[in-house]
This record gives sequence, structure tokens and C-alpha cells, in this order.
Amino acid sequence: MEAIYAAAIVLAFIALGELVSIWSKARVPSLLVAMLGIFVFAKIGVVPETVIDDSLLLQAYSFLVAPLLFHMGSLIPLRVMLKQWRSVIIAVSGMLVAVLLILAVVAPLFGFETFVAGSGPLAGGIVATSLTTEGLTAHGAASSIIVLPALVLMLQSLPSMPLTNYFLRRYAKKLRDSGELQELARAHSQEEEEAAKKKKLVNLPDFLVDNQLFMLFLILVGGSAATLLAVPTHIPSSILALILGILATAMGLSPDKAMERSNSFGIAMAGVIAIVMAPLVTASVQDVINAFVPTITILIVGGAGIVLGGFVATKLLRWKSGLGVSVALTAMYGFPADYLLTNEVARSIARDDDEKEALLNVMLPPMLVGGFTSVSAGSVVIASVLVSML
Repeated sequence: MEAIYAAAIVLAFIALGELVSIWSKARVPSLLVAMLGIFVFAKIGVVPETVIDDSLLLQAYSFLVAPLLFHMGSLIPLRVMLKQWRSVIIAVSGMLVAVLLILAVVAPLFGFETFVAGSGPLAGGIVATSLTTEGLTAHGAASSIIVLPALVLMLQSLPSMPLTNYFLRRYAKKLRDSGELQELARAHSQEEEEAAKKKKLVNLPDFLVDNQLFMLFLILVGGSAATLLAVPTHIPSSILALILGILATAMGLSPDKAMERSNSFGIAMAGVIAIVMAPLVTASVQDVINAFVPTITILIVGGAGIVLGGFVATKLLRWKSGLGVSVALTAMYGFPADYLLTNEVARSIARDDDEKEALLNVMLPPMLVGGFTSVSAGSVVIASVLVSML
């Protein structure tokens, strides 16, 4: 299929998800609609299973993912990141309790290999899934177990995204109706004014900040530096890109929202969503049937562990449970779903643009930090340790 046709089909499902999300006031997550839609249409033969490969969106993802994470680092000021230490603790607590519950329930029922196959992907994303799959293959595990990481990755968003939507909406409504949101918005404005007065090491001139091509060059340099440093440091380029984005913005080498200023954010997001869709399109129905029971068990037990661990940590830290549980649940989908879900909730709950901006200022930093903690770092560590125990 021609790339332009395939890209249009993939974007059609993404656009449909956006429309359903708007019509349902974010009760139905857009990413969930897009993923289920393309899976059903691929399995009944309406669209070819090669549609995502043909669209070349995966190629766009391959070179834009590091710049995109650099951009994500520019979204959250360093001072805000340092304030989100609770999000890190909550995310880690959710992951650890989930892994322990899966070990206690799944390992005795289905074996240690099944426990390893499901734990890393459940607590993270694509990197953890690839590490787990590679380790199981090298270990000589059965094909029905090797397919488990992809199935867990493929299905874990089905229960977690509606749950996050529910908890986050409850939290946002309480903020809006209690008057607390206005107080938080005023506090945020004061912080922004104080931060604006502080001098940075570098001040980019306005004509460069407003130049789209220069901004595109800037984020590509950031992504390239992260990719280059990943080799000698053995740290994943995604984590390095995020760190470099945070540091570059703090020093003034990059403005905030760098990729949006370059007008390349939309195509980068399409590439990320396509990489999330890809396992659904290529997995066979027989693979799903063969691994159905252990996969569902892992999702139920692991999901319960994430909610339990996040809830307990939230209470101990004296945080709002709606936000805390939502932060913990980011382990089951990560970026971009954490970003999309938060935007959807803010868009549907807010009565005007000012309220939407205030809600995003409150909810987006902990959600993004929680997602980065679990998917970008925590899950990779968990997967690496468990695979080494095979």
C-alpha cells in the first residue's frame, strides 16, 4: 500500500478516537478507541496488517522519539520536577507491589517464566517488553510464553485507561467545585512570575525562539546528543533525552514547549501512537486465545497491585487519592497516554480556557513524572533484573 494511503488510514483511527473522546467528554479515552478500532478492522481484513509499516509512521517515530522526549523535558521546569518527588515514590510503590503480587499468585499457577514474561511489560512499555522477549527467547521459553509480553503490552491499557480517566475526573471535579483550583492557579502564577524574574545562563533571542526551523534543529540536536551519550553511559537514550531537555530548559539553551514551537509535535505524536498500535495489528487471534488466561490473570493481579501500592503510598504521603492512584496507573500505559488522558480530562472538566490551563498545571506534572519514572526507568530495571534470574 502507498505510504500516503496507509498514513491516512492510521490517522483516521486516531482522529476517530479524538472525536469519540470529545463526544463522550473524555469518558472514553481516544487512544483506546484508536487501538481497538484498528485491531478489529485488521482482523476482519478491511485494512491490511501491514498498514502501520506501510504508513512510514514507525520511521518517523524512530528518529523523532528522542527529540520528543527532549521536548517533554522542556514541558516541566526543573523546579516543578523537584517538587514531584511524591510522584516518583507513588509510581515505584505501585510497580513493586504489582510485581510481588504477580510473583505470589501467577508464578505458582503458571510458572516462573510466565511471571517474568508479564511483570516487566505490565510495569512499563515497549523497551521493557523488548528486553523481556529477548531474554525469554535466549532462555528457550515456549512460544506461548514468548508471546505473553506483547499481549500484556497490547491489552494492559484496556482496564487502566478507563480507571485513570475515572479517578482523574473525580479529582479534577473536586478541584474545580471546591474552589481549590483557583488558589492553586494563583500560586502557580506567582511561581511563574518569580521564575521569569530569575536570570538563566543563556537567553535565546526572540527571533530564534520564533523560528520553526531553528527550533526543529534544536530538538534534533538534543535527541542526537542523547543517542550519542547512550553508548558510553549505557543509559537508555529516552532517559538521557528527558534529562537533557530538563537541563537545557533550566539553563536557557532551549525554550519551553520546544517541539510545539517547531510545529512538529503532531507528526511526532502520530508516530508514537502508531508504535503503540503496531502490536495489536500484527498479533494473531490464535496467539491471543492461547495466552488468554495467563494474560488476563497478570492484568488483574498486576493492576490490583499497582492500585493498592499507589493508594497506600498516596495515603502515607497525605496526597489526594484520585491523583495518586492515577499517577500509579501510568505504569500500565506511560507516554503518550498519560499526556493524552490528562489533556482529555482537563478539556472536558474545565468550563473555560483558564480553568483548563489551571487543571493542566496541577495534574500534568505528576502524571508525566509518574509515567517517566515507571515506563522509562523503573520497568527497564525490573525487566532486566527478572530476565537475569531465568
